[in-house]
Amino acid sequence: MRALDIQHIGSELAIRWADGGENFFPLEKLRRACPCAGCSGEVDILGNVYKNPDKVLAPAAFELRRFVPVGGYAVQLFWGDGHNSGIFAFDYLKRLAAA
Repeated sequence: MRALDIQHIGSELAIRWADGGENFFPLEKLRRACPCAGCSGEVDILGNVYKNPDKVLAPAAFELRRFVPVGGYAVQLFWGDGHNSGIFAFDYLKRLAAA
């Protein structure tokens, strides 16, 4: 999975893929689907998920300030509330688009 172009357009993140497809992700959906351990939890060796309690997100949490590519496999998003620990792998984004 390879992204050819990533753009922040209004309230969406647009990705054009090497396979010719495109996806448009609403920023709120991306923020709520953050894959970091703090947001999505961590799994121990027995399969138990440990997760922080859900918190109410302020409007700034859905404001994308910037993004940076991570190698050739992911993108890191920087949000208006200071959150930036989620690394969104391209295969994860493709699955998210299909959901």
